[in-house]
Amino acid sequence: MDDVTSSALPTPGTQRALPVPDGLEGQRVDQALSRLFGLSRTVAAEVADAGNVVVDGRVRGKGDRLSGGSWLEVELPAPPGEPAAPRPVVGMTILHDDDDIVVVDKPVGVAAHPSPGWDGPTVVGGLAAAGYRISTSGAAERQGVVHRLDAATTGIMVVAKSERAYTSLKAAFKERTVSKGYHALVQGHPDPSRGTIDAPIDRHPRHDWRFAVVSGGRPSVTHYEVIEAFPAASLVDIRLETGRTHQIRVHFSALRHPCVGDTTYGADPTLAARLGVERQWLHAVRLGFAHPADGRWVEFTSEYPPDLAGALAALRAEA
Repeated sequence: MDDVTSSALPTPGTQRALPVPDGLEGQRVDQALSRLFGLSRTVAAEVADAGNVVVDGRVRGKGDRLSGGSWLEVELPAPPGEPAAPRPVVGMTILHDDDDIVVVDKPVGVAAHPSPGWDGPTVVGGLAAAGYRISTSGAAERQGVVHRLDAATTGIMVVAKSERAYTSLKAAFKERTVSKGYHALVQGHPDPSRGTIDAPIDRHPRHDWRFAVVSGGRPSVTHYEVIEAFPAASLVDIRLETGRTHQIRVHFSALRHPCVGDTTYGADPTLAARLGVERQWLHAVRLGFAHPADGRWVEFTSEYPPDLAGALAALRAEA
């Protein structure tokens, strides 16, 4: 396993050199830079206009077209107020890396990919900055991403490196042939202690930055089992059948058993404070899928990060 840390990553202003991925064949230089390095199209054009893009030994302009396999060299400056290079992801452990996929153990405070309103580090940016080749399929800001975890949710994510991996994994998630396992510490004691939550989810009718169980929403199914109970909370093993945004958080909030620390969905802040939890207690512990290269089943697991493990230790000490 490798740690992608700040000391291992290139800093803004350094030279990057890599072969042009086949998926960028025929694309404009500015578009390719945007996809490869998470730049806005404006910044990518500025990099090219400054003469900082060299392909096979020749300086290329923003409108020039690329050929797959050509050797690309680019200087990534950091204009004031808008870093051109993706932010480093400190402490993101690489669980597996091959020609098709990279599996990461995502830390707290890191989003899956850039999005409006988020200016923090991302999995995509950290991998790109560390020199990992990522699939160029999908939207530029989501290259290689086939599923997401909230920035405040930790655990396992897989990112596609090859185009065949992107296609295969997107289909697997859509067809629900991926095994997704989570652990959540929820307030109180779900009754029954083992069951299925089958309740549609959509945007909250009054607060569109939240989600809720809504009649006519998208079908959403969560299977759960309590694996450890404490006086004030329960540790729950969860298997997702669907993968809606905030699904676990919304479903357990609807049961009146929100994730500890999840004040967005009704958690008691005093319990979280007592346990030293500053975010929702939710961790992606397992991820299994058919490998895109040969169809063999692969599965990865993740241990609790220190803040979540500490909260459990505190509860066990009280019991």
